[in-house]
Amino acid sequence: MKTTEYFDALKSRPDRAAIKDEWIARVIDAPEHERTQSDGRIRRWARIPEAEGRWLRVVLLADGETVHNAFFDRRFDP
Repeated sequence: MKTTEYFDALKSRPDRAAIKDEWIARVIDAPEHERTQSDGRIRRWARIPEAEGRWLRVVLLADGETVHNAFFDRRFDP
């Protein structure tokens, strides 16, 4: 999985450390929702049953494969 330096730094935060790489890969490969930002970055969401059904948002660079951010999105309303 390709990542940005920003993502690598964020991953060590306590609120992000619990997010498993396999969950990120699942969102990338099989998103339930997707939106493209004005800067070309791609936001993808999927529910993670193992995390109490919370929505995981993964933000990819415009190349569609480099992970820039990943977090449980409490405000997401499909």
